[in-house]
Amino acid sequence: MQYKAVHRFADTGPRKIRQFADLIRGRNADEALQLLKFYHNRGAKLLEAVVKSAIGNADDQECPNLDDLVVSEARVDGAPTFKRIQPRARGTAFQIKRRMAHIHVTLSDPNQADVPAPAPAGALATG
Repeated sequence: MQYKAVHRFADTGPRKIRQFADLIRGRNADEALQLLKFYHNRGAKLLEAVVKSAIGNADDQECPNLDDLVVSEARVDGAPTFKRIQPRARGTAFQIKRRMAHIHVTLSDPNQADVPAPAPAGALATG
């Protein structure tokens, strides 16, 4: 069975969260939480909260084996963009785009879903 959690209109751009979604996709749910826990990044904290919510949904729906759940889907989509105007010199204006994201996480049993192979732990480039 699949257990889903969604955070809509997250206050961070999708590119900043997507790198962490790629990191946890295909991993055990507990291992994914441990990975995200030690990244001091806003995108990692948002994704960690969604994974915890998906585990809570599985517990609420009485999943028989919470320890065996695998992150079968970790998807970050773009959301509506707030557009603002920044006045600049000589009467010109620059546009400010405040991006948002929708975060989707699906947990499933390891033998049920076709789960992609997890990315290597050092695959996240910092800097």
